[in-house]
Amino acid sequence: MIRRNRILRQTPAIRSLVAETILRPEDFIVPLFVVEGKNVKEEISSMPGYFRMSLDLLQTEVKELWSMGLRSVLLFIKCDDAKKDNKGTEALNPDGLMQRSIRTVKDACPDMLVMTDVALDPFSSFGHDGIVENGEIVNDATVSVLAAMSVSHAEAGADFVAPSDMMDGRIRAIREALEAHGYTKTGIMSYSAKYASCFYGPFRDALDSAPGFGDKKTYQMDPANRREALRETLMDVEEGADIVMVKPALAYLDIIREIRDAVTLPVSAYQVSGEYAMIKAAAERGWLNEEKAILETLTSIKRAGADMIASYFAKDAVKLIG
Repeated sequence: MIRRNRILRQTPAIRSLVAETILRPEDFIVPLFVVEGKNVKEEISSMPGYFRMSLDLLQTEVKELWSMGLRSVLLFIKCDDAKKDNKGTEALNPDGLMQRSIRTVKDACPDMLVMTDVALDPFSSFGHDGIVENGEIVNDATVSVLAAMSVSHAEAGADFVAPSDMMDGRIRAIREALEAHGYTKTGIMSYSAKYASCFYGPFRDALDSAPGFGDKKTYQMDPANRREALRETLMDVEEGADIVMVKPALAYLDIIREIRDAVTLPVSAYQVSGEYAMIKAAAERGWLNEEKAILETLTSIKRAGADMIASYFAKDAVKLIG
């Protein structure tokens, strides 16, 4: 025998030396859920150990993240029901919770990279990502609001806007709106291949944003489709996206790899709430080792081709790899 592959697996030092995929704190985007109030920290029942927090506690959290080596956050807000409508009015409020959240993060930690969710479902009385007319989620009217929403986030100080709605043509519209208003340095991280997945349930609990009727299958992608993901992503690249995203991650590792091979832009992936909840639930029952599951799943996402990963396990992962 002249080729013994096990030589390179003998000790931790050797395995570390030849490891092909390395997780770093800089790889992670930390999703944060923000609510109104003061000194509010509410655990999300379907996401044990993860919280909604008010702006004062957001300041503390961001400083802690920075001290751990985490450099990017993705902001989501829980809008009060009284402010929801079918026009996205509150989404455009210059003093809305999202806009104040952006300013809060930048005041607390100026160098933190701030990404913001751009979609109407947190603000919609129907719980959909777009404007509803006669039971239909209409595309073009929604895109106009998303573009204005993106400009509002840029005005507040966002580094990247992250449209998660999956409306047609919204990347071009957002890019043109940002350019027209002088925000030439604001990036777009597009949810390019976002599937109509069952793994979003806990997230919708977190923001009270479940659809009030029907589902999201007329705008989010069919899980059966692979080529469509490439088509969607390549269109977003042409329209001006700076980063493209696949969501969810674990059930779509093949899509991450396909897109990584097809584009030269950075590729992100979102380890979503249901993926987080599955690991937490199995670990609580003693069915798997939580720490090992965290590292194995995150490594698989990066190995598939993701340059960056949005994950609710980001803080845990940094502690484990440190």
